[in-house]
Amino acid sequence: MKPITREWIDKAEGDWFAAQQLYRARKHPNYDASCFHAQQCAEKYLKARLEEGGINFSQTHNLAHLLTLTLQVEPQWITLQPQMSALSVFAVDFRYPGKSAIRSHAQQAIRDCREVRRVIRAAFGLPI
Repeated sequence: MKPITREWIDKAEGDWFAAQQLYRARKHPNYDASCFHAQQCAEKYLKARLEEGGINFSQTHNLAHLLTLTLQVEPQWITLQPQMSALSVFAVDFRYPGKSAIRSHAQQAIRDCREVRRVIRAAFGLPI
């Protein structure tokens, strides 16, 4: 594994743990931030795979676009399309006034991220 790929994975894992902590906080859960970090985890895992595959990508939060690029080397990941679509809305919309995530949004974002993480870590031969 390339060192830069490992960095992307480490950053993705940081987002994975942050999403869970923010969701589970007893006193002040932050569902907006939990959803954002779930989206970021998926994004960084896709970027890790693109980096490892030598596929250039732009600075984007668009998970559908990143997934399309990734399908060049991982065509079976088409099954992740529903999760990527669901997580994409959390990249920007819920970070600013006007929209707020509720517990069920964060719960689903964590579920979607868990599946993305499971598939991508398995492809890298990493423990789940």
